Amino acid sequence: MLNTLRHGVASARPKLLIVHGLFGSARNWGAIAKRLSDAREVIAVDMRNHGESFWADSHAYAELAQDLAEVIAREGGPLDLLGHSMGGKAAMVLALTRPELVRRLLVADIAPVAYSHSQSHLIAAMRALPLAELESRSAADAALAEGVSDPGVRAFLLQSLDLRAEPPRWRLNLDVLEREMDGITGWPEISGQFERPVLFLSGAKSDYVLPEHRPTIKALFPNAKFAKLPGAGHWLHAEAPRPFEASARMWFDG
Repeated sequence: MLNTLRHGVASARPKLLIVHGLFGSARNWGAIAKRLSDAREVIAVDMRNHGESFWADSHAYAELAQDLAEVIAREGGPLDLLGHSMGGKAAMVLALTRPELVRRLLVADIAPVAYSHSQSHLIAAMRALPLAELESRSAADAALAEGVSDPGVRAFLLQSLDLRAEPPRWRLNLDVLEREMDGITGWPEISGQFERPVLFLSGAKSDYVLPEHRPTIKALFPNAKFAKLPGAGHWLHAEAPRPFEASARMWFDG
């Protein structure tokens, strides 16, 4: 079972399940989850091979969706679902294969398509860190800067570095994530439709959800809606947290 972090208490409103993206964790969503929990219970998960959840030898979307299904079944679903990037793809696969478990869905800056990019360069940068020599997060940031120039991306990755462990370690199964990268950036062959409401919320500066993706989205999610957050890129929840929160609140309260 996936590790979960809970915020708020059960209410008459459906619970909200938050699913992070690649290299993320439930902790990354703490601030937004806490604010959204003022009127409902919010559950954030660590996906397999991330955070405090179990490590596995595979990372296929069918398996990620099944992991989420087990969490929702334990909660007595259906639940509202919010998924970012990799987590958005896992949430979409769940909605298409087990629609009875999903009430409303928000997909953050990802489309049900295969992408040509890879994040393996970030894995190489994380592997290159001399973990045993690091004594502080600032030292880790300086070392990681040799391979990752963007300070925002470094700050995001370093949230998964456990310097208190003996020896220090990444809370990421880097070997499996690298091996499964083509599948993570890809999209599985899948049929069916999810006819309940879905919001595709994108960063206006991101190129992950493009106009040419809309026919594919509409074929799978005929009731899809689209919105963009001005000034935000792919990590829109971190770059524009208040507008993101407001959009999610409006969507799930609708």
